[in-house]
Amino acid sequence: MNALSQLWGRREWLSDTRLKVLAGPILIIMILSMMILPLPAFVLDLLFTFNITLAIMVLLVSMFTQKPLDFAAFPAVLLFSTLLRLSLNVASTRVVLLEGHEGGDAAGKVIEAFGAFLIGGNFAVGLVVFMILVVINFMVITKGAGRIAEVGARFTLDAMPGKQMAIDADLNAGLIGEDEARARRQETSQEADFYGSMDGASKFVRGDAIAGIIIMMINLIGGLAIGMAQHSLSFSEAAHTYTLLTIGDGLVAQIPALVISTAAGVTVSRVNTDQDVGQQLISQLFNNPQVLMLAAGVMGLLGLVPGMPNLVFLLFTALLGGLAWWMWRRNQQQVTEEASPQTPPPQPEVPEASWDDVQLVDTLGLEVGHRLIPLVDHRQKGELLGRIKSVRKKFAQDVGFLPPVVHIRDNLELGPSTYIITLKGVEVGRADAHPGQWLAIDPGQVSGKVEGTPTQDPAFGLPAVWIDAAQRERAQVYGYTVVDASTVVATHLNHLLHRHANDMLGRQEVQQLLDKIAAENKSLVEDVVPKLLTLTAMQRILQNLLAEEVSIRDMRTILDTLAEHAPQQADPHELTAMVRVALGRSITQQWFPGDQEMHVIGLEANLEQVLTQALSNGGGLEPGLADTLMEQSMAAVERQEARGEPTVLVVQHGLRALLARFLRRRITHLVVMSNAEIPDDRTLRVTATVGARS
Repeated sequence: MNALSQLWGRREWLSDTRLKVLAGPILIIMILSMMILPLPAFVLDLLFTFNITLAIMVLLVSMFTQKPLDFAAFPAVLLFSTLLRLSLNVASTRVVLLEGHEGGDAAGKVIEAFGAFLIGGNFAVGLVVFMILVVINFMVITKGAGRIAEVGARFTLDAMPGKQMAIDADLNAGLIGEDEARARRQETSQEADFYGSMDGASKFVRGDAIAGIIIMMINLIGGLAIGMAQHSLSFSEAAHTYTLLTIGDGLVAQIPALVISTAAGVTVSRVNTDQDVGQQLISQLFNNPQVLMLAAGVMGLLGLVPGMPNLVFLLFTALLGGLAWWMWRRNQQQVTEEASPQTPPPQPEVPEASWDDVQLVDTLGLEVGHRLIPLVDHRQKGELLGRIKSVRKKFAQDVGFLPPVVHIRDNLELGPSTYIITLKGVEVGRADAHPGQWLAIDPGQVSGKVEGTPTQDPAFGLPAVWIDAAQRERAQVYGYTVVDASTVVATHLNHLLHRHANDMLGRQEVQQLLDKIAAENKSLVEDVVPKLLTLTAMQRILQNLLAEEVSIRDMRTILDTLAEHAPQQADPHELTAMVRVALGRSITQQWFPGDQEMHVIGLEANLEQVLTQALSNGGGLEPGLADTLMEQSMAAVERQEARGEPTVLVVQHGLRALLARFLRRRITHLVVMSNAEIPDDRTLRVTATVGARS
């Protein structure tokens, strides 16, 4: 029984799918057949009524959509409705010219109603009304909607590179996943396709308006000729009969065309918000009692002018004044409720202090000013909490351990838009973020300037500008990377997590990491910890790797290397150097992806010899030599950055640890690698030299 039910359900689903697939071709065939096959008057009534119903439905759908892509089928609907009207014009013209001499209902009741009831049977009035409708549709609505669609298509296409860069930046920072990035790219592409299609479809509507005028003239001339020549009607009889039918035919086609054109204008002229057009009008047009009061005053003055329709003007004055008074009273009541002091509850007896009052320092913390609270409040649809979760997940996937939970709290001592990021209770980052605005970051190749508040990107120190939402698309066209306030904070946090990864790796995280490896290879973990190394020594080695931005995801290789060398060597720094050699291919791939030639920074031969001699003597660097080495290293890094190459210094294996500890104190973005860490199949080329004479 269940099998039969499933089979019947699948059969119904397949039938429904086939009907949806065949709907378009069947509709086109029916529209084309209407141009060829003669249709009786009753069928014309049905089709004209369907055309009016379709126009009203399209207008209502466009009014209730919140963004243009919610009605992505609109260009196709516009095309089909235009073809339907043209085919109905052809079919009705055939009936009017063949049967028009029989009376006003020869072409159906709908045409007769539009020709007799709406214009009172006066063909002169009908002609004027028809021409006015055509002019409104052709010169105002259709032309305006087409222009908006054209400009929207151009700006959308121009903004696509900036939007793609913003999506890639969010993806690389771990703020979004692959699925969300793919969906956002598809939405950007669909938006450009939509405006382009609307630009083309609007040309059909303009052509339909022109065709309506031409068809009306042909019907008038043809009707007069056929009425007088074939049906022996007088000129006045033929003019009256065929003109009313032609005007009725034109009105019954142009009124739905006007409605469809209005829907097109509403769709392309709206601004993307979380409200439909009606909600936007009500919330933005009637939200200020001062505006309503001034409008009531102007209407009242006009109502007092002699000769004016005083009752009508004063009626609207009363309505606007009453609405303004009601809104003012409501706003005052809200202000009073917020300002009224709350009755303080009775003070409970203060309990004695206990160990529960001792609060340990949070490993990671985020403190925000009061204007940033909506970003971290899920009840106000704050996006920052979700971004922080994505940052922690991306960090765990890239670095190799799960960072601590970020504890978020508000801090009234901070500036309204200021936030600070703390690590073990100590501030490690501070910046400002402005909800409702966008940070336009200059990557170095922008083609124009935007107005706003100059600042710096808190994560990487790039020049940036806080701009309003209205300038977002312009900034993207100019080449800026535009991100919102939540993304700014999340990117800053992500940067600091990578920079302080070694400080976040505690004994508990190391133990959890070893437990995860032991679930698959218990003997490997037991051979190293605690047989050869203590948990503290293991923690120190992993921290040394993280301090130089080396991922610890490959824990099997790390444990294998320690199992091999720990019996002969107990110094964590020496063991770290051996682990780096084992991870050499991974480290090289991190900074030089692929298999192309590696452009690196090298040491001048004499300087390398002096450093090797100083290291072998067991002493540190002399002050003069240290200053010279630092200055020349900074100059080499600047030359390397000017070429757009990674700032990687390759030295002899014995010098790597010394130079890494010394140089990274001031040049934090410099990477020091040993020549022993580079695989044999990779080719090196020194493009900048430390110690070279300029």
